[in-house]
Amino acid sequence: MKKLEAIVKPFKLDDVKEALHSIGLQGMTVVEAKGFGRQRGHTELYRGAEYVVDFLPKLKIELIIPDADVEKAVEAISKAAQTGKIGDGKIFISDMTDAVRIRTGERGDLAL
Repeated sequence: MKKLEAIVKPFKLDDVKEALHSIGLQGMTVVEAKGFGRQRGHTELYRGAEYVVDFLPKLKIELIIPDADVEKAVEAISKAAQTGKIGDGKIFISDMTDAVRIRTGERGDLAL
């Protein structure tokens, strides 16, 4: 099993969700986040004063999926989230040692 964490622009959530559903993946967790990478935020003007907005709104999508689905998921997320502009996000892939479905006690891939 692998854990995929994708950081994407908020307006791309529906596109990513549909792309994952189209390849047969279901179940995800979405967390609102703020952050910056190379873009380092931007400046805004408010009531005549200029200030720096360092942390930009992002969404963090988390999925736990079987090893066989990792490449399909990465490709689907990448295509759906891409705008071609700086700040499109990143995908992180980690090994998962186990998962437990609380309701039934199933473990491993059966718990997904």
